[in-house]
Parts: sequence; C-alpha cells; structure tokens
Amino acid sequence: MTDPISLLGYRFFQYALLGGSVAALVCALIGLFVILRKESMIGDGVAHISFGGIALGLFLGVNPLLTALVVAILGVLAIGYMRRHGLAQSDSAIAVMLAVGFSTGLILISLAGGFNVDLFSFLFGSILTISTFDLTVIAGLSLVSLIVVGVFYKELLSITFDEEASRLMGVPVGLLSNIFNVLVAVTIVLSIKVVGMILVAALLVLPGLTALQLGMSFRDSVLAAILFGVVSVVVGVFASAIFNVAASGVIVFTLVAFFLGVAAWRRIA
Repeated sequence: MTDPISLLGYRFFQYALLGGSVAALVCALIGLFVILRKESMIGDGVAHISFGGIALGLFLGVNPLLTALVVAILGVLAIGYMRRHGLAQSDSAIAVMLAVGFSTGLILISLAGGFNVDLFSFLFGSILTISTFDLTVIAGLSLVSLIVVGVFYKELLSITFDEEASRLMGVPVGLLSNIFNVLVAVTIVLSIKVVGMILVAALLVLPGLTALQLGMSFRDSVLAAILFGVVSVVVGVFASAIFNVAASGVIVFTLVAFFLGVAAWRRIA
C-alpha cells in the first residue's frame, strides 16, 4: 500500500488535489443555484453536449477541453433560446441539444477510426492525469466563474427565488439567465477531468442537495456544499492513488454517502 503522506510530494498528485478541489468548489456554488432554479438536469444535458466538443478536439488535434467549452456554451445558449421562443420546454430543449451534441461526437469518432484511451479518460474522468495546461484552464475558468457570481450575486439570487418579481423590478432576467447558463457550461467543462462526462452532473448537484438538507441560510449552505464537494474529491484522489480504483467513482460514492448520511441524521434529529 502506498504511503499517503509520500504522495503529497508528487506533482501529479498535487495537481489532482488542487484541480479537483477548485472544480468541486465551483461546482458546489453553481450547483446550489441550479438546484434552487429546478434545473438539475441541465448539468447532465450540457455534459453530453460537451461530448461533441471533446470528440471535435480529438479529431482536430486541439485540446479537447477548449473545444468542449465552446460547444457547451453554444449548446446551453441554444437551450435558452428554445425556451424563450417557445420552440421547446426546458426538458425537451435539453434533450434536443443532448442528442445533437452526442450524435455529432459519435460521427466524429467514427471518422477518426473509433474510440481511444484519451476519449475514455474524458468519459469517466482521469483526475490523476491533470496536466499543467489542464490545471491552468481549470483555475482560469474557476476564477472567471467566481468573479461573475460575485459581481451578480444579488441579481442571481433574485432571479433564482422569484424570476417574475425580478423582471418587474427591472432586473435583466434574460441576460442574467444567459450568463448563468454559460456559467453552468463552464462549470461542467472544468469538472470533466475530475469525474468525467458520465458523472459530472453528480458533482454539480449532490453537494448542494446535501447542504440543503441541513436547513441553513443560503450563505451557510454554500459553505457546506463546498465542504462536501472538496472533501469528496480529496477522498477520491487518495483512494485512487492508494488502492488503484477509479477516482471519479469514489468521489461520487462519497457524495452519495454524505447525502444519505445527512438525510438520515435529519430524520433522526
């Protein structure tokens, strides 16, 4: 068994802890807004949309995270457009774009000659292979997300809890909804290396869902969600390196355990 303390001396392990913790922090913050807006499935939809972007990046020889970011943003803006113009309801719009993104990815994969190891690392996550460039992208996107949330914090809270009243008060609901949707797309992309496209919705939703079980204020719920997310990532990274198991699976399993534990505690207390 590998000594846990000695692992901290390896750069790949430091990158995994840092990149995963930063991604978990942003996921917990954005995910709490997503839950309260009753749009939890958008995370899964955007994750599948980004599959087309990752396949495009691998096909063109460009860093897949960058192409996934572009495709995810375009996809989430298209979802918002269909909602506003009555072309499809929320879940239907997500389903349409999910189908477009995933089918495009499959076509590109077939043109490239099939699946490869790189693609599977994006599907299921590969947190221990986070490179310096990946860490830079994750840190940069996270910083932008945190700045945007900080600048529009009150407005985002307003449209989250009462969109109609916000519109009557002159809050630019449409613009802020688009900004928030872009933040969701950014959050999904920066989390792909951590847990993969298949499980990224869990990292987005479970920390906030667990924190809301505690019945605290919104600010305290944000802090609790971040704590649940970061601790789960740390547990997953150590378990992956020590026991040679999939980090993404351990991360999500830990999140589920936190959720069930808190829910049970609330029923007993």
